Amino acid sequence: MNRRTFLKKSIGSLLALVGLSGGTYYYAREMEPTMLDITQQTLASSKLPESFNNFKIVQFSDTHIGFHYSLDQFAELVKTINKQKPDLIVFTGDLVDKPHTYDWNNELIQELRKLKAKHGKYWIYGNHDHGGYGTDIVKNVMDKAEFNLLKNNHTIVKVNNEKFVLAGIDDVMLGRPDLEKTLTNADPNLFTMLLAHEPDFADTTVHFPVDIQISGHSHGGQVRLPFIGHLYTPMYAEKYVQGKHTLQNDKLTLFVNRGLGTTRLPYRFLCKPEIHTFTLKS
Repeated sequence: MNRRTFLKKSIGSLLALVGLSGGTYYYAREMEPTMLDITQQTLASSKLPESFNNFKIVQFSDTHIGFHYSLDQFAELVKTINKQKPDLIVFTGDLVDKPHTYDWNNELIQELRKLKAKHGKYWIYGNHDHGGYGTDIVKNVMDKAEFNLLKNNHTIVKVNNEKFVLAGIDDVMLGRPDLEKTLTNADPNLFTMLLAHEPDFADTTVHFPVDIQISGHSHGGQVRLPFIGHLYTPMYAEKYVQGKHTLQNDKLTLFVNRGLGTTRLPYRFLCKPEIHTFTLKS
């Protein structure tokens, strides 16, 4: 860590401590984590066939259910997502915070099942899904909830015999991601969207025939301060923290979702929970 980064983090942490000791503490713990931004993005590409005009994809990520994010909150989220009338739903990892201690029950499966999308529901592993011996448990839950796992593989989404590629890699931190294997036999001339939990993987993705990468993991930093920005992000979310990024002269576009729950600390400040609604345009 260089001197500038050290000072930034030290001053930021001090200001956070002072700020959160007053009324801001209540806001950051009780209010902002319950708010929700629905971020609308248009994805236009000459590689998209006309059949996909106005095709809608909703992404949600990092619910971390069990750590200050309840099933009641998730049930409200399900209603909100369905109101977007998505054609496709994608979940980019970290379903519960600690799989080994979470009280697994059918209620979560039932809520996940209520999510409706004509062209399917897909998900990828996050680090918390693999952690805490959760790999098989989470897969079993998502299978029962009618979500399709993308783990170093891809699927073809079709409308009127026209297509695009939806791909997903295993988690970067605790899995074994293999993008070359993921795209084996995929047509590089088709519009290709990659689900990758960790956003910094984009520096690898840019060397492959992928148009869009969508990620989570960062939580947007959870706590952001004016003039300073985020105070901390986890490994592999240090370079790309939130929002839209373009790499190598628009060769790849990355979108980083701020997620829904919290982890480590139950606070959000100037960093509201978020879902993405992507509308495709030919």
